[in-house]
Amino acid sequence: MEFAAVFRKELSALWGDGKGVSLVAIATGWGLLNGVRMVYPVIIPYLQADYNLSLTVAGLLVTVLWFFAAIGQLPGGILADRYNERALMAVSTVIVAAALGLVVTSSSPVILFFATAIWGLGHSLYPIARITLLSKLYSERLGSALGVTMATGDLGQTVLPPIAGAFAAVIAWQIGLGFVAPLLVLAGLSIFAMSSGYASTEGSTNTRSIWETLNVVTELRNPAMGFMTGILFLYMFIWQSFTAFYPTYLTTVKGLSSQSAGILFGFFFAVGVVVKPVAGVAYDRIGMRKSLIGILTPATAGFLLLPALNDIWLLGGITALISTMLGTGAVTQSFLADSFSDESQGAGLGVIRTLTASLAAGGPVLFGVVGDYGYFNEGYIVLAVIMALVVTLTFWMPEEN
Repeated sequence: MEFAAVFRKELSALWGDGKGVSLVAIATGWGLLNGVRMVYPVIIPYLQADYNLSLTVAGLLVTVLWFFAAIGQLPGGILADRYNERALMAVSTVIVAAALGLVVTSSSPVILFFATAIWGLGHSLYPIARITLLSKLYSERLGSALGVTMATGDLGQTVLPPIAGAFAAVIAWQIGLGFVAPLLVLAGLSIFAMSSGYASTEGSTNTRSIWETLNVVTELRNPAMGFMTGILFLYMFIWQSFTAFYPTYLTTVKGLSSQSAGILFGFFFAVGVVVKPVAGVAYDRIGMRKSLIGILTPATAGFLLLPALNDIWLLGGITALISTMLGTGAVTQSFLADSFSDESQGAGLGVIRTLTASLAAGGPVLFGVVGDYGYFNEGYIVLAVIMALVVTLTFWMPEEN
């Protein structure tokens, strides 16, 4: 009962003073961007057939998407510090929509990989601008606001992949991916049109040099920030490796139908719709360390148990356990955002996210190699060990930043 009252209070605070409309617009764009990115794991079998790709090369395709989405976050963070965040997010959605058009019309693997790289770069403009804008809109409830938008991202990842899979099976994979493009354009227009009275930076006069921007790396010498950056990297490595091939693993190793695998994959993100707002509220209420330990411990158990179970209902329970890790981002990114000054927040988050996500982007191709050699089960045991390491690091972290 007390939890329900707290949750209602937080929701009312997020919606109040007219800020709720802006939150909905930002969250919708984020949901579409994340949802369409998770279509790739669902259509990998179709891409393999059309372009004659191995699991390793298919993993490399996913790695390209993640890598370019990562390296663009540093310039995206710099732009978020200097210019209008709403315009930056709108441009992001339009670029991704155009890239999707190029992906679905690609006539060769070379064009497919090029279009995927453009897709990643377009996506990279959105995340930091989203965080810096929300930090201004909700200076006292950033964890909760980020939790809501990240939950909407999981809602997109829950809904769009099954729809895309159905289109791919009945019509063509190009329809399953391409139908999101016009929705992204509409979302971009909505974001650009939303009220800017609260927070958007309308052309900052900040002339920070590239060296001054990169100097935020020295702030990682702060033990809490250094630990949190390490945890973010390990989490992203695990998450990217897991999501890239989970549907393929369920069909090829566990023997499930593609429809059942798609449902479980969507269920993974559906649980995140609940987990992420709760994680954000937990960060605001009880702090970083306790929140992370509560989020990551069930996921560690889930990875350990996954290779041993084959019943679809038990796999559903394991999927729910693993999905608790989705709350990590609401805690880590809120903590890191709170650790930088307003002037360097965008650039600081850009440096950290670029560093961690670009390194973690190697996960899918490595997991693809593991799959090609028939060691998927062993790969999940390794992910469990890495997750246990993250939990251990969390115990060692100082509570204050």
